[in-house]
Amino acid sequence: MKKQLTLGFAALAFSALLAIGSVSAQSKVEQTADKTGKAIGKGAKSVGNKSAELATKGFAKVKDKTYKDKVAPDGSDVYIDKKDKKYYLNKEGKKIYLKKSEIKDKPKD
Repeated sequence: MKKQLTLGFAALAFSALLAIGSVSAQSKVEQTADKTGKAIGKGAKSVGNKSAELATKGFAKVKDKTYKDKVAPDGSDVYIDKKDKKYYLNKEGKKIYLKKSEIKDKPKD
């Protein structure tokens, strides 16, 4: 009876050790998956922003006039819409409207 009881406790202790080892391995896998997921999310966001910027710039070049010899504060092209408002496109592809004081002359190379 003592042998069976001792053998039972030994089996229980061994299974507990295996469970602890598998939990730590599982948490490492989850941590790695989280890091990979975040990296993929950042990459997808930057690709999405870049494609939105390029699409909006292409649309603005066709639809609106480009203000010749003038640039926005960040050095990008300035566009004029149909209501004669001046704007530039930021890195996310959004229109940022400008005041007269914000528009600069294009530097001569």
